[in-house]
Amino acid sequence: MPNATIRAQAEARTTAVRAATDALHPDARPAYWFCKRLLDIAFSATALLLLGLPMLVIAIWVKLDDSSGPIFFKQPRTGLGGRRFNLLKYRTMVSNAEELKEQLRDQSEVPWPDFRMANDPRVTRIGRFLRKSSLDELPQFINVLKGDMSLVGPRPTSFAAGTYDIWQTGRLDFRPGITGPWQVEGRSSMDFEERCRLEISFFRDPSFWREIRLLFATVRVVFNRTGVA
Repeated sequence: MPNATIRAQAEARTTAVRAATDALHPDARPAYWFCKRLLDIAFSATALLLLGLPMLVIAIWVKLDDSSGPIFFKQPRTGLGGRRFNLLKYRTMVSNAEELKEQLRDQSEVPWPDFRMANDPRVTRIGRFLRKSSLDELPQFINVLKGDMSLVGPRPTSFAAGTYDIWQTGRLDFRPGITGPWQVEGRSSMDFEERCRLEISFFRDPSFWREIRLLFATVRVVFNRTGVA
């Protein structure tokens, strides 16, 4: 292949990568980033005000079900740019769940360092209900309000960015979300590599209205999974 053709192809790839990267910078699409952050703040603040009483009831329920551990589960997760932050959830597992995770490593249904079991023995009685209904995720509105997370984004991983393959770090260009395309289109059926491809493809071309549609789709998925609809 002529050198001129090779150079032209290399320049085209470089231009495409640069354009995709520039599109993610706040200065490139100010209206998108402004609307996205405004929605994050308004929605999460409103949700915390309206759901304050139900969240208190859940907190008491968690403590009564297993008094040996804390109400909230704080787990280091990998967020924007590979930065680690503490993700908040209602505790749905026994207090020594992280120690037991290593013992159950060989029974994981997905490749390590990801971890998933259909009938995880570490989950408490109330934890099964909270997980099925996704109510355990409610404290993450605090993460959104703080700016650690967004309503819509790639799901943050418990393992650090150092375990990622180079191409997988593309998902770290986006602030992690409470929901995202993985929860709607794949969830338990996808391994980490498939998740990365789906999330990077979805967020590479930012669209505020597409994310709004995904929020509504998430509501349908949650209601269908709990049998409410």
